[in-house]
Amino acid sequence: MSEVFQWVIGVAAVVACLAVVGQFAIFAAIYRALMEAQKAGKEAGAKIGPLVERIGPLVERVGPVVERIDSLLTTTGKILEENGPRISNITAESLLIVKAARQHADRIGELIDETNDRAKARIAQLDESVGHTVEQVEHAGDVVKSAVLKPVREANGIVAGVKAALNTYAQGGNRSPARATQDEEMFI
Repeated sequence: MSEVFQWVIGVAAVVACLAVVGQFAIFAAIYRALMEAQKAGKEAGAKIGPLVERIGPLVERVGPVVERIDSLLTTTGKILEENGPRISNITAESLLIVKAARQHADRIGELIDETNDRAKARIAQLDESVGHTVEQVEHAGDVVKSAVLKPVREANGIVAGVKAALNTYAQGGNRSPARATQDEEMFI
């Protein structure tokens, strides 16, 4: 998993836990308010006895609704009481998961930094080795070049000398001073 994905999952788990805890608090507040309202309603009902007699038929209709609401609130209260420890456990476990994810992310970051440093050092070594090898190849090329060209130059000199000798022999020994100078310049 990528580091960003782990963070997103951790944050989502924490947000979900906070939402459940918030819902628990809201339901508890509603339950308490309704219980207080029911208690206040009973007290008000006792004080307003004559009015209740007049509104009796209306109250009879509202009675089942109140009973349903009371049973709903009772059920909600029980659910919240039963799930309170679970919500606490989920929150605690989510925090542990987030801490573990953070520790793993830190370790991975350290490993990446260490690997990066090693790679840079190795690249520097390779660069130095390649530079040294290129210098050696250039030096070897220069040595081979001079080793090959020296005999070629000597052979060219010998061929030029033989050619001049043959030219002199072919002319029968008649050489003018201008011709001799030209031949010497070509030989040099």
